[in-house]
Amino acid sequence: MTGTAVRIAVIGAAGRMGRMLVETIHHDSGAELVAVVDRPGSDCVGMDAGELAGIGVVGLPVTDDPAPAVADADVAIDFTLPEATPAVAAACRAAGCALVLGTTGLGAREQRAVEHLSEAVPVVQAANYSTGVTLLTALVEQAARVLGHSVDVEIIEAHHRHKVDAPSGTALQLGETVARASGRDLAQCAIYGREGHTGPRARQTIGFSTIRAGDIVGEHTVLFAGEGERVELTHRASSRTTFAVGAVRAAHWVAAGRAPGLYDMRDVLGIGR
Repeated sequence: MTGTAVRIAVIGAAGRMGRMLVETIHHDSGAELVAVVDRPGSDCVGMDAGELAGIGVVGLPVTDDPAPAVADADVAIDFTLPEATPAVAAACRAAGCALVLGTTGLGAREQRAVEHLSEAVPVVQAANYSTGVTLLTALVEQAARVLGHSVDVEIIEAHHRHKVDAPSGTALQLGETVARASGRDLAQCAIYGREGHTGPRARQTIGFSTIRAGDIVGEHTVLFAGEGERVELTHRASSRTTFAVGAVRAAHWVAAGRAPGLYDMRDVLGIGR
């Protein structure tokens, strides 16, 4: 580190989250933005990172290679696409750079790359870096343990029209939380949408409903519906700032002498299991 400032590289500069991260780090006196990366061929490569984020010139051009970028960083924050994850993980491992990963929709190959990296450096991986969503996950886990198979469970999520994966990574994380807490296998009990004559629902299933519309930042509800009563746990985000602030908080946490390993936002916030 340089002094007490955490040196951070942002991977995925051109995305909504990338731009928000650049702005958040710029205004964080305890952090230093040392590199900003976007995909090869991007129109943003060569642009000033500050101008791209709408905060004025910061004197840091966007590059297209994560390897030299993470070599100068204590932590990389990556919100890109799954196909980029193995290369980012390899670059971080070679440089000994910690990683805060917000990319969702990873397949088995990408997840193996993340786990391989976590053997050498600390990695924080979360589908959602909001403090509120992390608390929601903890509450959902408690509710699922108490209610078990006595209720029907539905997970409803809504995002902006540009989101390309469905259900959201956060919705799937919530589904996994319910499944683990109630002794189910999500791969066997998940229902992704319904159409036609479906018949009565089986109590052990976990349903998912997805909305894509307008500029919705992110909304998640977990519905536990029983006979005569129901419990609804909901989180609504009105700004992406909360996700960027959470990711930078995770970067500070992971840079504070953490041992190699795979962590999540519950670890960052100190929320026990």
